[in-house]
Amino acid sequence: MVAGVPGCRLDKWLWHARFFKTRTVCTRLVNSGGLRLNSNLVRRASQLVHPGDTLTFSRGDEILVVRVLAIGTRRGPAAEAALLYKDLSAAAAKQKSAEPDNGEILGRPDKRDRKAISAFKDQLAG
Repeated sequence: MVAGVPGCRLDKWLWHARFFKTRTVCTRLVNSGGLRLNSNLVRRASQLVHPGDTLTFSRGDEILVVRVLAIGTRRGPAAEAALLYKDLSAAAAKQKSAEPDNGEILGRPDKRDRKAISAFKDQLAG
């Protein structure tokens, strides 16, 4: 415990927060040096994590930065696991934005868009 705040093993917290399927995968990630806790490289899965800590690690081809909000007591449903952390990574911010950055149109084109597309295609053909 740090100043009366309970902690949890790092591999167990990652598993509770549903970042990985098994604790073994979580342990391998930490032991391989693929995780930073508050900007410090961690190589022990038994390292304690507390609310307010920041974790940086990779999952697949994305880099995740999360802030620990709570310590879980069990590996529950995804909705419950999402309450354990706040995603601070750039990918999460990009997904939450309403409009894409590259000018891409969301959804199907309406009648005005279809007419504009048709006129554009006619210009290219003729």
